Order: sequence, then structure tokens, then C-alpha cells
Amino acid sequence: MVIVTTEASLLRLLQLSSVSLPVGGYAFSQGMEYAIDLGWVKNKANVSDWVGLQIQQSVARVDLPVLRLCMDAAQQENTVRLLELNDLALACRETKELRLNDTAMGEALSRLMRSLEIDTPFERSEDISFVTLFAIAAHHWKMDFDLAALGFTWSWLENQIAAATKLVPLGQTQAQALLGELQGDIQQAIALSLTIEEDRIGAGLPTIAIASAQHETQYSRLFRS
Repeated sequence: MVIVTTEASLLRLLQLSSVSLPVGGYAFSQGMEYAIDLGWVKNKANVSDWVGLQIQQSVARVDLPVLRLCMDAAQQENTVRLLELNDLALACRETKELRLNDTAMGEALSRLMRSLEIDTPFERSEDISFVTLFAIAAHHWKMDFDLAALGFTWSWLENQIAAATKLVPLGQTQAQALLGELQGDIQQAIALSLTIEEDRIGAGLPTIAIASAQHETQYSRLFRS
């Protein structure tokens, strides 16, 4: 995959996908905490399988196609289309906890975008998907889809590996090794997402859905979901 970009767009991508972006992605394990508590995920290899599966079967089939379509809608200044795609993104979240993950990060990004004077078509009281707003910000900062998709997926991956580092636990060296191993999955996911038409957007990962739902009543936990 060859990405052509300007220095300004690249710097904005680094800002938008940084772990220091105040959107709270570090607060969510997306069910991994429950999976580790039950012993489904025990070591580095298990984490690689757990995270890699989500990249290929969820991020590539839901988030990245929605990101692409939302960037197209933002380019066309099609507010109605953005609202429809936001509803689609939220409808694809299989549990209340996964939807909370998405909307809590969306609410935080919405506040940040208002402070940075980036316009969105949403009211403050609406549930907004993080991926919808990421797309609007990426378009505002003149990124191509491939560049935005790379940053979005890297940010998602980095948050998941950070959660695993605390929970399994993994050492910092193992965490960095995992980030290196899973970089190829990111490229594959972006390529796959380009083949997903709107009527094929969706994912079904029942074990992850069950883990995220059961996490709500887990006795002791570090993460919100």
C-alpha cells in the first residue's frame, strides 16, 4: 500500500491518532478484560488471535467502510448521508457496552472538535459514533482515506495492546512485538474494507459480544467495557 500525503496532513493524522488525544480510548478493553478473567486470553499468542480477529472481522468490515463512506459524504457536504451512516455505525455495535465505547469516545471527540472549530452536523445531545467524527476531522484536515484508515486502525490497535499489557499482563517488549506483528493485519484490513459495499457492512463476533456484555457485572475491573 502506497500512501501519498502532505506534511500537514501527516502531522494532523499523528495528532488525531495519538494516544494523548483526549477521547478516552484507553478506558475501554472491548470485552478483553472479561475474556482474560475467564482464561480465554492468557498470553501473547492469545492476545494476537483476539485482536487480529477483530481487525479482520470487525474493524475491516464495519469501521473502515463507514469511515470511507463518511469521508465521501463530508466531501460532498451531504449532512443527511452523514446522519444515516452514523446510525449504521451505531447499529453495528452488538452490545450496550460496545455502543458505549463508541459513543463515549464520540462525545469526547465532538467536544474537542468544537474547541478546534471543526463543524459537525450533530447536536450535542445526539449519540455520535467515534468513527463518524474521525471521518469528518480527517476530511477537514485534507487526508485521503488510506491515510485516515491507517491512523484510525493503528489507534484502535494501540489501545487494545495497551489494555492487554495491563491485564494479561504483558511486558513492554512483548507489547511492542505484538504491535509489529499485527501491522500486516492493518494493511490487509484497509485493502479488505475497500471491497465492502454499504449493504455488506456488518460483523458478527458472538464471543466478543458476550465478553463485552458480561463485563458489566464483572466483580473487579479496570476498564469501562
